This record gives sequence, structure tokens and C-alpha cells, in this order.
Amino acid sequence: MISVMLVDDQTLVRQGVRSLLALSDAIDVVAEAADGDQAIEMVPKVRPDVVLLDMRMPGKSGLDVLRALSASGELPPTIILTTFDDDELVLAGLKAGARGYLLKDVSLEQLVEAVQTVAAGGSLVRPAVTERLLTGLDRMQNSFASLDQPDPLTDRETEILRLMAGGYSNKEIANSLNVAEGTVKNHVSNILSKLGVRDRTRAVLKAFELGLV
Repeated sequence: MISVMLVDDQTLVRQGVRSLLALSDAIDVVAEAADGDQAIEMVPKVRPDVVLLDMRMPGKSGLDVLRALSASGELPPTIILTTFDDDELVLAGLKAGARGYLLKDVSLEQLVEAVQTVAAGGSLVRPAVTERLLTGLDRMQNSFASLDQPDPLTDRETEILRLMAGGYSNKEIANSLNVAEGTVKNHVSNILSKLGVRDRTRAVLKAFELGLV
């Protein structure tokens, strides 16, 4: 069972998402927060497998939450939920540590699949999304640490990075390449080290920025 925490200032939205997820036997909503301050306080205590996070809230925004929890090392796999198709805000959220984003009008199937994907270590930085977001990379400075001139990736590492960009988890990548999951984990560690980034989402963003995928 995947534990999920909802963070949204609108009660109706939280109730709607909770009701939707209640239809899935694989997911349990264990906590809710109505604003950013509550989220920053509750997430380290609740330790959910996945956080569904609204970006636009009064007081501390979703972006503030991401940055605060990331800085303290307490950020669980997080999916941005937004009613706004706001590329720059989404990109800032991804750079702050979110694993991907969904619009709030997603179907139950899409929402459950997204939660399961990030809980399994994957991301939702899918090519269709990043293609639109790439223009934002030109407008925004990198707000995360990375190497300006990364060490060259091997052919296998580039192949795995492309699969990471498709949102696939280590297990799914291992299955598609017919290798052990531990082998994929080692390759991912090497990729992060060579790009000078600390997680998969930043690796994918850096790879798109550099034209590696």
C-alpha cells in the first residue's frame, strides 16, 4: 500500500482527490495539509511515500514547501498538482525536487499510475512535457548545482538516461534492458555523478539542457 499526503489550500480539491484515490486498493491517503506551513511541519512526521502538492497557496507556496523540505533532506517523492498550465512554475518545482506534475483534472487511472511511478523511483518528466518546458530552461538560471561540462557518458549510460527521461523506474529499465536492477542503480549513480546532480529529475533536466537526450 502506497501512503499519500495531500497538500492543497482548497478543501474541495483535497476531498475530491481523496475520494478519487479511495477507489484504488493500492493507495492510502494518510494525511492532509491545508497550507505550506502545515506541510513543512507534517511531512517529516508523517513520512508519506508520495506527496501530492498544490503549487499556488496563500502564505508559503508549493515551491516554498519543495525548497524547505529539500534543504532539510525531508522531501519525499512529490508530484505537483496544478490547475495552471504554468511552464515556468512547473520547471521551478522540478528544479526544487519535484518528480513531475499533473493537472488537477487528471483521471483516476492517470493519478494512480503517477503515484505508483514516483513511489517506485520513477519520474513524470516525460518527453511531451519537457519539450514544452525546454524554452523555460533558456529563460531561467539553473537553481540547482550541476557541472557546466559534465564527464562524457557511455553509450549504456546515455541509453539509461533516455529511459529515465521517459519516466521509467530502475526496475522497468532493468526489465527492458534485460539486466539486473542493481546494475541499473549503479549506472544511475554514475550518471548523477558525471552530471554533478543529486537526483534523477535534475539529471533529466540537465540532459535536456545539454542536448544529451
